[in-house]
Amino acid sequence: MNRDKSHVAFTLAKELMPGGVNSPARAFGGVGGEPIFFDRAEGAYLFDVDGNRYIDYVGSWGPMILGHGHPGVVEALEAVIRKGTSFGAPTTAENELAELLIDAVPSVEKVRLVNSGTEAAMSAIRLARGYTGRSMIVKFAGNYHGHVDSLLVAAGSSAATLAAPNSPGVTEGTAKDTLVLKYNDPEALEAAFSEHGPQIAAVIVEPVAGNMGCVKASLDFREALRELTERHGALLIFDEVMSGFRVAYGGAQALFGIRPDLTTLGKIIGGGLPMGAYGGRDDVMDHVLPAGKVFQAGTLSGNPLATAAGIATLKTLRDLDPYEELERLSTRLATGLEDSAESAGIPHAIGWFGAMLTLFFSDEPVTDWEVAARCDTERFAKYFWGMIGRGVYLPCSQYEAMFLSTAHTEQDIDATISAAREVMAEIA
Repeated sequence: MNRDKSHVAFTLAKELMPGGVNSPARAFGGVGGEPIFFDRAEGAYLFDVDGNRYIDYVGSWGPMILGHGHPGVVEALEAVIRKGTSFGAPTTAENELAELLIDAVPSVEKVRLVNSGTEAAMSAIRLARGYTGRSMIVKFAGNYHGHVDSLLVAAGSSAATLAAPNSPGVTEGTAKDTLVLKYNDPEALEAAFSEHGPQIAAVIVEPVAGNMGCVKASLDFREALRELTERHGALLIFDEVMSGFRVAYGGAQALFGIRPDLTTLGKIIGGGLPMGAYGGRDDVMDHVLPAGKVFQAGTLSGNPLATAAGIATLKTLRDLDPYEELERLSTRLATGLEDSAESAGIPHAIGWFGAMLTLFFSDEPVTDWEVAARCDTERFAKYFWGMIGRGVYLPCSQYEAMFLSTAHTEQDIDATISAAREVMAEIA
């Protein structure tokens, strides 16, 4: 498969941008080699600058649940772009998108639109601190909430030890109020509240993690999250930037029957354009300026293009209700990938929930970051490039989830499984 034009583009990009990319997730650091440059997309397929076609399981890292270039989304964008791309003033489209979010997500009574998942998480954390008057935040190893300073931290030496910065530029003072605990460990959460309860403003968690691979929160862990935060007067924040409108129309919380106090959203709600949101209980959200005193603002928040794409996407999902079909296809894919690894005698585990899944090169089920970190990443890199060579575009890291869309067909799934069988035989 020729990728000469991608090589030329990347050579130039490295002179223009740090590492040649605008996000490290695109840099192929986990698999080696050079990133592929793309020219266009259609449905379930990507086409690179050299003319190669790939079945796409990245979906712009989650937003493209309807596939690329969905007619309803394209039509909505074409209609609004003629009216104006940004006003810096209220629009009725913002009301319409907010109503869709409030109607869909059980915990959201009021919502604020922002420009990214990172901004949503940052704003929700600030709001939780402003609402409670407390400073500490609890997060979990392997959960990613964007590049917020206070959340770019590593765990200390024990379950309830304060975190330390793990990125240059994040100060010890910024990180000192963050506790990093083990995911799916109710006992560690209990211990943290026993030691620090009166100081904890909020617990932020991915109910379905996607950045250590796809890992679902267990029932006892979910119950502990809700019970302990309520008992100690802390807020529970569900980060559903990835799982929102993907695992179900109302997000993971609709399936799990848990109402967090705040929810962060992104990706799908912008229909492929930059968009995020945070929302929750009326009494909490009314602390945000100008209703309250917690400051948060954004010049391009709720801009007409992103709201148009988001409205079209959410209405299509609401009316189409594709989740049963998406789960059927993801079950077919998960089973086929497992069989491919099994037939080659390769240790493996599947993390799978709804239209998200990860094939782990692991000899044990992955329930937290400690287990995920033991995966055979060298074998994953060989698998990744083997699949690329057969026209299947996967996330370029063992620790990212694959995403299916309504544009994928059984033929796409079967072609992917066939490619995986060939690759597994080669790398066994």
